[in-house]
Amino acid sequence: MSDDGDRPEAGDGGAGDSGTGDDGAADGGYVHRPSGEPPRQAATSDDFGWEGWVLVGMIVVGFLLIPVAILALPAAQGFVRSLGLTLRAAYLALPLVPAFLLGGLAVWSALRSRRPD
Repeated sequence: MSDDGDRPEAGDGGAGDSGTGDDGAADGGYVHRPSGEPPRQAATSDDFGWEGWVLVGMIVVGFLLIPVAILALPAAQGFVRSLGLTLRAAYLALPLVPAFLLGGLAVWSALRSRRPD
């Protein structure tokens, strides 16, 4: 059995410890540039692009088209039965369509944003 419990650990505020650790996080990530030039910002584009329109389309489907379809379900019972669904199953399954589509869009968007251009 050793007496390691009496000795202060690194980074616990003991003698000779400045509390900054080895990673230099105490300076807030400051990087000195001797030339005096400001840090460069990444180039951003304000274009909406086709990816933005895909998102707008999914929002329209999720917030306009599906609720209207839910309201029209009682009038379309014949069509619902031809799909092999009861009215209750259609009420449960219809909101899942935009949920899965928006979830897939979110995964696609996240993977696309990590890809270098």
